[in-house]
Amino acid sequence: MGVAENVYYIKNRIKEVCERCGRNHDEIILVGVSKTHPVEKLIEAKSAGIDIFGESKAQEFLTKYEKIEGAKWHFIGHLQKNKVKYIIDKVDLIHSLDDLELAGEINKRAQKISRVMDVLIQINIGKEQTKYGIYEEDLFEFAERLTQFNNIKIKGLMCIPPDEGDDKTRQYFKRMKMLFDEIKKLNYRNFDIKYLSMGMTHDFEIAIEEGANIIRVGTGIFGERDYTKEEKK
Repeated sequence: MGVAENVYYIKNRIKEVCERCGRNHDEIILVGVSKTHPVEKLIEAKSAGIDIFGESKAQEFLTKYEKIEGAKWHFIGHLQKNKVKYIIDKVDLIHSLDDLELAGEINKRAQKISRVMDVLIQINIGKEQTKYGIYEEDLFEFAERLTQFNNIKIKGLMCIPPDEGDDKTRQYFKRMKMLFDEIKKLNYRNFDIKYLSMGMTHDFEIAIEEGANIIRVGTGIFGERDYTKEEKK
């Protein structure tokens, strides 16, 4: 199938899973994970109804940013402090805040352009050494320390669980939803918790069943990624 057919298929699956679990499919934000894919595919996806694209490398994102008219952009990968200045005025949401120094840099750069930057806290829910994110037991201390930043708005949580099978994945997603519900209770001035970003091509249906309202789908829309290109970035 082509990109347009893939978009149609994914959106139908979202509707079907929402019907099964009694949710409104309009609540689900679909991010097209476009990293390593050419601009031509993004244009096809935009025409087919994808309004938000997710990139994880600042350099690659900057080559695409002005070429997709009317798109919104989420930064979904690990963000290095020295790259913040290049994206701070261009992305709508950063999914991957997991470090106070990074928070300080985002805050500083956002302040310079009189912006409040929306961010998600990334949780390393499986405690994998190869992945970024804070551990769940550190979330509330981390959250409290984020209150010092006036130009950051914490909008929710994000995770990438280990690939250990559907049953285990569901348990990780359940724990994320519990954390999400707990952090929503915090009455911090720069917290406005709305988004739980979890679920990708292979597990987004489980994620929706367990409470996700942002899903990040790449392969399911654009096909297999060009790993050679990714390694060069």
